[in-house]
Amino acid sequence: MKKASARKALPASVTKVLKRLHDPLDVILLCVRWYVAYSLSLRDLEEMMAERGLAVDHSTVHRWVIKLLPLFEKAFRRHKRPVGKSWRMDETYLKVRGKWTYLYRAVDKAGNAIDFLRRAHRDKAAARRLFEKAISQNGVPETVTVDKSGANLAALHAVNAQRETPIKIRQRKYLNNIIAQDHRAIKRRTRPMLGFKNFRCARILVGGIETMHMIAKGQMACPKGARLSAAQQFCSLVS
Repeated sequence: MKKASARKALPASVTKVLKRLHDPLDVILLCVRWYVAYSLSLRDLEEMMAERGLAVDHSTVHRWVIKLLPLFEKAFRRHKRPVGKSWRMDETYLKVRGKWTYLYRAVDKAGNAIDFLRRAHRDKAAARRLFEKAISQNGVPETVTVDKSGANLAALHAVNAQRETPIKIRQRKYLNNIIAQDHRAIKRRTRPMLGFKNFRCARILVGGIETMHMIAKGQMACPKGARLSAAQQFCSLVS
């Protein structure tokens, strides 16, 4: 009865996703959060649940992750704190179906994540798409720092060509150390996954990892006076 009542209290979008998932909601949320928060594989989680007397197959955990993470990411964007006006942008690598793809990311000078975008190719079009996506959701920056990549520079010039007030561009490698360090947290989490099976899974899982990473860095706006842990903040996104 308590399980049914708890699920009825959830938003309709979440209830729709959970209607065919018959396991306890707290177990589902715990596994999903641990998977994107820590360097754990699906089989690690299967063993950890077994130690707690819960028979949860690794394929079941994967199904929970794929179904729920898009809801967490969408909900988080409504609660994300504003970012600074000085951005650092760079790309890193992720393997999908045995081939290297590119994860474009941007942070502000304080290290707060701005946005991210996974693309199959490293070129002007991919970099421009990240800038346009980041600007549409976070506002226009005053300055963007990139490395010596010609594609990233060309993308910024293309963005500036559509603007009356251009964004200041800096190409200084040492100033991008902030985002290079931030890449490590994402790569550390994706390493146990040993590559992604397809582009859809890569998009969903990266979105979930980035969401949990931003929450851990304090980028989620909570109700005034509330002192919620990162775990509580994550779970509150579907409550």
